[in-house]
Amino acid sequence: MTTNLRRTAVLCLVLSLCALIATPGFVTGPSGEARVTLVVFVLAVYAWTATPLDDTLVALGAGLALTVTGVISSDALFATLGDPTVWLLICAFVLAAAVTRTGLAGRAAVFLVTGARGVRQLVHLTTAALVVTAFAVPATSGRAALALPVFLALAKVLADRRRLVVMLALLFPTVILLSAVATLIGAGAHLITVSVLWETTGHRIGFPQWLMLGLPLAVVSSHAAAEAVLWTTTRREDRRAPVRITAEEIQLHSERPVTGPWSAAESRCALLLGTVVLLWCSEPLHGVSPALVALIGAVVAVTPSLGTVRLKDALRTVPWSMLLFMAATMATGVALADSGAASWLVSGLPLGSGPWTFLAVVVAVSTAAHLVLQSRSARSSVLVPLVVAAAGAAGVSPVSAALASTAAAGFCHTLPASAKPVALYSDLPGVPTYTPRDLLRLSAVLAPLTA
Repeated sequence: MTTNLRRTAVLCLVLSLCALIATPGFVTGPSGEARVTLVVFVLAVYAWTATPLDDTLVALGAGLALTVTGVISSDALFATLGDPTVWLLICAFVLAAAVTRTGLAGRAAVFLVTGARGVRQLVHLTTAALVVTAFAVPATSGRAALALPVFLALAKVLADRRRLVVMLALLFPTVILLSAVATLIGAGAHLITVSVLWETTGHRIGFPQWLMLGLPLAVVSSHAAAEAVLWTTTRREDRRAPVRITAEEIQLHSERPVTGPWSAAESRCALLLGTVVLLWCSEPLHGVSPALVALIGAVVAVTPSLGTVRLKDALRTVPWSMLLFMAATMATGVALADSGAASWLVSGLPLGSGPWTFLAVVVAVSTAAHLVLQSRSARSSVLVPLVVAAAGAAGVSPVSAALASTAAAGFCHTLPASAKPVALYSDLPGVPTYTPRDLLRLSAVLAPLTA
């Protein structure tokens, strides 16, 4: 009853705030369209944070409300589905399905992990392997699912060393989440950020530019986090004891071959993936957009005799709900910027304290935002338009502020429900894994370190 009363009170407060915003005279400054946008924005944030409604349903409802009220046109709403970033993600998932079908991930894991002779070496080789997967599989939940069989195989090999298994269970989602910033396709939130920047500032961030900024951060933060995981979940005797994992041991727990000659499908898939990544990174040289490169790669991946997966099977792996969420929130971001609502929201903030103070506040708020908004894409949808609107007055480049906010939002390790990879590895039948207390202990170290 107390919870219901609290929810009712919060809902009444939100509705009262919306009524004040919508009524001319109570709030000075915003135009009619800006008032409507603010009301829709406040209601969407409330629904994302305080109700069990699906995030995509809320985003679609917000986009529909803005269209019906005339804030944005129907063409603007539907055009977001045809945005190049949406096509980039669709095609990247098709390529990921081709990689998953061949079992290349298992071979890569064996190549790295079997070279470890100690616990720390095992941890950092695993971290390096997980960072590399950011180039092959889009979205953190997809990478978590791809890496799960590798973790389960390692857990069975190390079954007699429980604390090491718990450490690895925490290491996998931690590195997957922090290394996503390495590439443009690492998370849907990145594509939302790029779209908001393009619509509001006219600045287009390409794959190479994101790679130059994100990859160093991903490598440093992932390996620093690996050390934090190692020290918070193991004891000195655990770290000193030698580790010897052979390919044969991993093969016992793997469905696909992880050693021996490569099959023709594996060779074709590796060549295709390497070519696509190379073309993405060399965009300034050839001028072909990453979305078009991804589309070419996806078509090859599903072509009989050339590819490794059927088109209908690959399309089943595409998270259509997430894509609809991205498209709808892009429209909301455009409405916030074009109507002047975002500028009005930040107009009362003290922005004259200097660019470094502003960036520090942006990073701190973005780091803590996962406690309120569990969806990484929702966090970017809410924060990035406001950060971009406030950056100019604070003397900061909107691009720098938006990227800082998006990178900081990659930290979401405090609770099992804070991110899908954390939830996935927190409950594995028959495998010892981490507890909420382990997450809190790690977060106390990792949050300031990441920020």
